[in-house]
Order: sequence, then structure tokens, then C-alpha cells
Amino acid sequence: MKSHRQELWFHASKRRQLFNVTGRVEGAVAESGVKEGLVLVNAMHITASVFINDDEGGLHRDFEKWLERLAPEKPYGQYEHNGSEDNADAHLKRTIMGREVVVAITAGRLDLGPWEQIFYYELDGMRDKRVLVKIIGE
Repeated sequence: MKSHRQELWFHASKRRQLFNVTGRVEGAVAESGVKEGLVLVNAMHITASVFINDDEGGLHRDFEKWLERLAPEKPYGQYEHNGSEDNADAHLKRTIMGREVVVAITAGRLDLGPWEQIFYYELDGMRDKRVLVKIIGE
């Protein structure tokens, strides 16, 4: 069995930012040489998310509005976690959106549905963060 590990690095220019990482994950799969297997894509930071959904701008804006209603950023004092930091909302949003995805690799390609794309969602940005891509298979 083959194993391949790669890190994808991000620097969000604002507090919350969505990145479509499907192409970068496809590149890692190609580099790995794995034809049949699995790829794990997971955020390596507790205030970021990796998930699969449609790459549609209206939906992305809906995520932002929905998450902000569930865990509003401000006022910062509403959260016990906020003291030296102001990112409690990002921790909660990450819990809702998820940490990782696992995708099948078939014939050397990601086995995604017709509209499925892989996203990295930075929820407490403006600093360097990373995503782990771990590929196993034959």
C-alpha cells in the first residue's frame, strides 16, 4: 500500500474566507500515484473547517449568514472563552461545519458527485494555517 502526505498552506486576508481546494487535492492525488484508495483532507487548526458542498456563491453567502446567526462574532463578551482571544465564535462555527472529509479515489481520480467540491473555510484568519492531505491506497 502507498501512503502520501502533503500540507496545503493558506493565509486568509480576512477573518472568514472560503477556499475551493478541490484542484489542489486532485494534484496531491496525482502526485501520490494512488489509483484506488482514500484521501483524508483535514484542517489542522481548531478554528477552520474542511467540508464538501456546491461551489455556488449564493450558498457560500448563506453559510456565512447562517453561521453568524448561530454563533455571532460580536459582542466578544458573550463567550466565556474570549479573554486573551476573541475567537470563540470561530471554534463554534468549526464544530458546525466539520473538521475533515474523506473521499474515495477511483482510477486515480477523486470520486466526487456531480456538484461536489472540497472547501477549506477559514474562520479566524489573517495568519498562516494549513490543511493535511493524507492519501492511502494502491
